[in-house]
Amino acid sequence: MDYVTCCFAVARGSDTAIFTLAFPPQFKLTRPSANVEKVSELKQIIHNHLLKSGIRGKIREVLAENVKDDQGQSHQSLSEADFLRTLQNRGIIDDVMKDLHFDQEAIMDEKKGSPPKCAPDFSDKEITQLKKSNIDPSRRYLYLQVLGGKAFLEHLQEPEPLPGQVCSTFTLYVHFRNQRFHSKPVPCACEPNLEEGLLFEIHRDGIGESNKMADATALLSVSDPVHLVLIKTDTYSETTLVSSYFLDWRIVLGAPSGKTCLGVELMGVGSESKVPAGVLIVSMELYPPLTETLSTDIISTQQTLERKRTAEKERLFLVYAKQWWREFLEIRPSHQSKMVKIFAQDENGVNQPVCSYVRVLRVGRLLESPRQAARFVSLLAHEKAPVVGGGGQEQWCTLMAFLCRGKGDCEDHATLLCSLLLGFGLDAYVCVGTKAKGVPHTWVLTRGTDGSITFWESLTAHRYLHQAIDPEAPPLAPQHKPSSPYRTVGCVFNHQNFLANCQPSDAVELCVFDFQNQSCWKAMSENALKSVCYPGSVTSLPLQPSLCASSLDPASSSNQLEFEMRYLVSEHRKDLELATVWDDHLSYLLSSALSAYELERCTGVSCGNEEFQDAVRRAVPDGHTFKGFPIHFLHRSARRAFATCLRSPFCQEI
Repeated sequence: MDYVTCCFAVARGSDTAIFTLAFPPQFKLTRPSANVEKVSELKQIIHNHLLKSGIRGKIREVLAENVKDDQGQSHQSLSEADFLRTLQNRGIIDDVMKDLHFDQEAIMDEKKGSPPKCAPDFSDKEITQLKKSNIDPSRRYLYLQVLGGKAFLEHLQEPEPLPGQVCSTFTLYVHFRNQRFHSKPVPCACEPNLEEGLLFEIHRDGIGESNKMADATALLSVSDPVHLVLIKTDTYSETTLVSSYFLDWRIVLGAPSGKTCLGVELMGVGSESKVPAGVLIVSMELYPPLTETLSTDIISTQQTLERKRTAEKERLFLVYAKQWWREFLEIRPSHQSKMVKIFAQDENGVNQPVCSYVRVLRVGRLLESPRQAARFVSLLAHEKAPVVGGGGQEQWCTLMAFLCRGKGDCEDHATLLCSLLLGFGLDAYVCVGTKAKGVPHTWVLTRGTDGSITFWESLTAHRYLHQAIDPEAPPLAPQHKPSSPYRTVGCVFNHQNFLANCQPSDAVELCVFDFQNQSCWKAMSENALKSVCYPGSVTSLPLQPSLCASSLDPASSSNQLEFEMRYLVSEHRKDLELATVWDDHLSYLLSSALSAYELERCTGVSCGNEEFQDAVRRAVPDGHTFKGFPIHFLHRSARRAFATCLRSPFCQEI
């Protein structure tokens, strides 16, 4: 029998106790090929738990009492068995076993003879929750450790934060093969204390199936990089994208010891993409270790071949795009001024075809309808990419960077909404054009099977039914009034189509969105687009992450925000020499109004207003007036919300 044991040494003064914790048979390891790796993993889990749960402090107290009792009786050495018996009588060992969570599914599957279950397709856990992860000894894992940061020179003069002081923080987000994790926030510093451990399953169709372990050669073909996104959050809860880096993990395949450590130089984003932002010290290790490692020459040769293959595909597509553009200009010289955007720069300043920013995105039960998806996207804040000297610049973000930052430009919103609508089975496209006063803008279009055209504004979740004006109709014939704020459209695209508007006028109100009509829309070759935009077609194309469930508890967050708002209102009224009395019953009634507002934003249908009005009339005494001020925010900062409210004359009156 193989038992998982952990040894600990606890000292008090000149006395030291060394003892061993042995776990019961249900944690027995039954796969001889993975004993060492499983034991190492469980030891690390137990060690981390003891550090965080205060168990060591309790052990020291028991040790001090035992040492004191022994000294009062005799000077015999403290027995390990007696000490463990005391810990068990105090319930300390039971506490350790109760708090540790080991998933027994793999063991049960093994007893039944069935193949072990795969890890879920996507997850978004705090890294401290890794002790709850399924460890399948028949699969290969990548253990990535972040050992700290260095040379974040922008924070060289950052003062040491005092205990309890609110300060700017760094949070590291990591994505690898549909698995997402994020670190705990740490104070911004020149050498931030970013120390975390992440366990990724290297899963691929045909790898690890039927208890077959993936060897180094098979792993070398897994070219998906580890995407590191560093986010800075200031004291006002505003987020800034510091760096977005793609790490090729395959260098660990050639490490003689099975483990490698390196410094990852993070570059800035946008206009600062050539300027170093800082360095992360990263360690990588494979579990179980490889029986045979690859030479560095083989790894570098494979990487070089992939880069050459990608460069050749991108070169051929660029040649095709130039020829396509010349043909488009030959139709009408005025097409030169149309907003036809074939390429867009991402946060690292790399030009990507715009079609690569859209994928079919299915999110399970996280979003239940297309309109709820539109509502979700609209809740991500709108902000243009900042640039030194003011103003702004066009910068399209990868989906991972956009989600981690929690805000972005209209292009980021439109591509995400289009991806979600495609996942719901709609015929969706991103439109590139202008709105009022010629301001460049992007939005989403869907085509119904009956030929109806619907515009979706990704920043507000508003929908507009498009009805084209017939320019050849008689002057007195009734015409539809434009309902949308959009003025011109230059091109539309999704994950496999790109079409440029070649109609005489690019005015939205005159456009006919019949994409099969070649006299109205000039399409790019689907095969050409597929060669550089299809998932896995080129190594320079990042994989799209899946959406994950929120880690917030809505009820507790709502209660906390209400408590803070009450305090701010009371203090403000106190300054005005006004007393404040809170009516908890009326406060409860307002929750139905908030629910109705949210339902209307999601569905476009207003309901429940009659019940709310009736309840308020019953709750408000005669001679009193009820006034409400509904307002919507994209953050949870009570101070920012209250300051915004005070700028409204309606709220000031209340």
